Amino acid sequence: MLRALAVDDERPSLEELLYLLAADPRIGAVEGAGDATEALRRINRALESGPDGPDALDVVFLDIQMPGLDGLDLARLLTGFARPPLVVFVPAHEDFAVQAFDLKAVDYVLKPVRKERLAEAVRRAAALRGAPAPRIPVHEPDPDQLPVELGGVTRFVAVDDITHVEAQGDYARLHTGRGSHLVRIPLSTLEERWRARGFVRIHRRHLVALRHIGELRLDAGTVSVLVGGEELQVSRRHARELRDLLMRRT
Repeated sequence: MLRALAVDDERPSLEELLYLLAADPRIGAVEGAGDATEALRRINRALESGPDGPDALDVVFLDIQMPGLDGLDLARLLTGFARPPLVVFVPAHEDFAVQAFDLKAVDYVLKPVRKERLAEAVRRAAALRGAPAPRIPVHEPDPDQLPVELGGVTRFVAVDDITHVEAQGDYARLHTGRGSHLVRIPLSTLEERWRARGFVRIHRRHLVALRHIGELRLDAGTVSVLVGGEELQVSRRHARELRDLLMRRT
């Protein structure tokens, strides 16, 4: 059973988060804090108590934009401890997702928080803490679509609509003709999963869909492609493979 701390300076958001966490059978105890300073005092008691002590904490569900010490500042402080609690960020925007990854966050749950999405974050924390997970039916993902979260709503992006993918740490930004979406999937995973669907690596940071390449450009020894109206550089190690693939397609 996980021992949790929820941190949010907005009282309604904090109460909603506490309610949802208390209803999860994997959460044994949950407390609330109205700002990062109060949370830090509680975490210090947990660290002094030790992992098996009465004040121990397993996971902190943490808002980011708060007055004074914000959520990212608190997470950075925790990285200096030998065995800090796990961190799940619960912000209102996706703008800080890459920074959250850099700070080894377990998950990044956007507000308004949905019960199913929070349950997934709890599942990840429980797995890392070695807690047994309840038996939940497993559904095979749709290979033609990828779920993305936007403003607390899960939407499905058709793989065929994705023009290219950009690596952002352990996240990937999916680009389509209508915008972009950040997902917590490494670029290398998408490269392997979508190779048979015509996606090819052109750079350590970019994966492109061959069908969306409009132009291949050669200029003074450098190679680039025009994809979805954006020019992307092709690294030398990938240039020959890309040219061969494009020639075979034509």
